[in-house]
Amino acid sequence: MSNIHKAFEKGKAFIGFVTGGDPSIEKTEEFILEMAGAGADLVEIGIPFSDPIAEGPVIQRANIRSLAALTTADTLFTLTERLRHKVETPLVFLTYLNPVFNYGYDRFFKQCQETGVDGIIIPDLPFEEQGEVREFSSVYGVDLISLIAPTSEDRIRKIARTATGFLYLVSSLGVTGVRGEISTDLTSIVNSVRAAAELPAAVGFGIHTPVQAAEIAKIADGVIVGSAIVKIIEEHGEDAGSYIYRYVKEMKDAIRT
Repeated sequence: MSNIHKAFEKGKAFIGFVTGGDPSIEKTEEFILEMAGAGADLVEIGIPFSDPIAEGPVIQRANIRSLAALTTADTLFTLTERLRHKVETPLVFLTYLNPVFNYGYDRFFKQCQETGVDGIIIPDLPFEEQGEVREFSSVYGVDLISLIAPTSEDRIRKIARTATGFLYLVSSLGVTGVRGEISTDLTSIVNSVRAAAELPAAVGFGIHTPVQAAEIAKIADGVIVGSAIVKIIEEHGEDAGSYIYRYVKEMKDAIRT
């Protein structure tokens, strides 16, 4: 079993995302430590990819900056290994199938196990095609985290029954990015998930204000925020650490209440 369950043991979880290597590996490490210090219960680390189809403009630009800085999966494995000596916060990779396939499934998930990566999210991996990847992730104790979209309601039970770690509920159709309003009937989706599995359900895509986070936390077990944090990094660059800390603390405080 991975450490992901620890993220949900003390109440509602705040899950933050950064693109690894943006603007540098050293700064990514600093930003993750700031997030953990501010109360983040789990951190997703994006492995940069040239065609991140689920991402909006903010994270797309972060991928470009990271690739320009020559970030690779190996440099991020080195990062997670260093982080494991400093924090117990669960760490999850978010990437696309192509980088994992090219790295080699067995080699990739063995590296995850050895460097302390608890799980992986692969947005372009359909549920029906997870078997080949799950064969390797399960061997090395790495949770393959499934996404459930608003259009997946008749498939929720099937997805939830085989999921591990937690279930990532997509709040809105489309790509990542902040949204002024989230109108999806999340209560119905969360209820369907809970009827099918005991795994925690966290909601992401579009959440960026404390008010939104508090509302989502009334329904779900966790709140996922990506683009808003990456935007802070885009705006403040290497000086983003203190801004990230304040933002994460404000969001975590919101979901506590």
